[in-house]
Amino acid sequence: MAAEAEKLSAEVDAQVQALNALLNGANLTPFSFGSLRRETWIPAFDLSRFGPPTPVPDWVAFAPPGPPRGLAAMLGGRARYEQELDEAQGRYQEAVATAQRAEADRQERIRRARGDHQRRADRERAEAARHNQQVELFEAAYRAGDTDAVEDFVAQILDRSSYPAGFPKGRRLAYRPEPREIWIEFDLPTNEIVPHERGFRYVKTRRTIDTLARADRDRKALYASVVAQTALRHLREIFETTPRSLVDSVALNGHVRTRDPGTGQPAYPCLITFSVTREIYEGLDFDHLKPVDCLKYLKAIVSPHPYDVEAVTPIVDFDLSRYKFIDDFDAAAELDSRPDLLAMDPFTFEHLIRQLFEKVGMTGWAKTTQGSRDDGVDVVVTDANPITGGVCVIQAKLYKRVVPAEAVRALWGSMDDQNATKGILVTSSWFGPASREFVAKRAGRIRLIEGGELKALLEEHLNKKVRIALPKPPPTRSGPTI
Repeated sequence: MAAEAEKLSAEVDAQVQALNALLNGANLTPFSFGSLRRETWIPAFDLSRFGPPTPVPDWVAFAPPGPPRGLAAMLGGRARYEQELDEAQGRYQEAVATAQRAEADRQERIRRARGDHQRRADRERAEAARHNQQVELFEAAYRAGDTDAVEDFVAQILDRSSYPAGFPKGRRLAYRPEPREIWIEFDLPTNEIVPHERGFRYVKTRRTIDTLARADRDRKALYASVVAQTALRHLREIFETTPRSLVDSVALNGHVRTRDPGTGQPAYPCLITFSVTREIYEGLDFDHLKPVDCLKYLKAIVSPHPYDVEAVTPIVDFDLSRYKFIDDFDAAAELDSRPDLLAMDPFTFEHLIRQLFEKVGMTGWAKTTQGSRDDGVDVVVTDANPITGGVCVIQAKLYKRVVPAEAVRALWGSMDDQNATKGILVTSSWFGPASREFVAKRAGRIRLIEGGELKALLEEHLNKKVRIALPKPPPTRSGPTI
């Protein structure tokens, strides 16, 4: 039992050592887009499974003994020989025909198998080519600063980082292209990640193993270190694997999934929040800094009592529900499944918008008599909500650039024509300040839905993930929109 106590103590020591070394475990290996490429290896066609060619029968095996001579020939031997020869030739011809049929069947099976092999090879090469083309598009989009591509890239970087057992993997992130900033919200482990034991001791007199409790102050200090290291590790992995041309600052919120002790309901308090520019980051020496002290230097807002789940207010306060949730995300696998909204024809786009709003409870989909003159959707629906419902005009604009303010004014006019209580204008792009100013004066009767929110709504209600490949990113206001 003494050996068992030593083993248990060693396991606890290893667990604590892993927690103390969290920051050192950051994955800083440069990411290679080539690692996403798919290589095809097509094995040579194997003829051996069809066996050797069917042998041709040998006449010698069928031929009767030679013709009789002399007296035997005169006593009827010649006639018998001719009969035997004729019968032997018949058997021989039948054997030849059987062998020919067997070989023909073998050749046919080879032909079919070779064709199947070639088709499989062609299919695998074509699939690999399509996959690799998507990888090339992904790389090109990433280097061009495409919002989706940058988010997917950072997600891959963070997902390949290995943490000790018990660490959650939930993360949500958004990329703001204009200030070149990553916003990330990540899950922290609960305080149960810190072992309650500091070791085990075998008591010989009682022949039992006693648990040596870890002091409360030590558990709290170790958990504070875990929170600090986890945040700094996210920061380091993002800055070290992205270029300055794409990412110049990172803002982080670290939350823990727990339950409110007062209500017993699920809670998601923020324990750490801060923002760091690349210039400040490059002044950090990770080989010598102390994580908790580093957060003070970075002016991070940290819970004064993280072990007790005392929350702080995030400095990055934005609606992450509009953006993608990332959990073990495989960007290369997702590329093929995300159609580009801008590549849709007007009919397909209208059908998609109709599916969306019918899913959220709007009925009576009917186009207005005047219709839309810009490949958009202009319809009247009924919102069944007994309080906020009524007649609603929906217009959807499949645009690549800013929606002009005239479109918002036209929606207001259409609402008046249809006696509608409210209107919704949804677009694949974004709205300008004039549109927002106009809407602000309409007492909440008009709702504007930009590309970023449209993507989130499609994923939330229809489980459809889409891309919106705008020719240029929209201007940044309070957060990313596409």
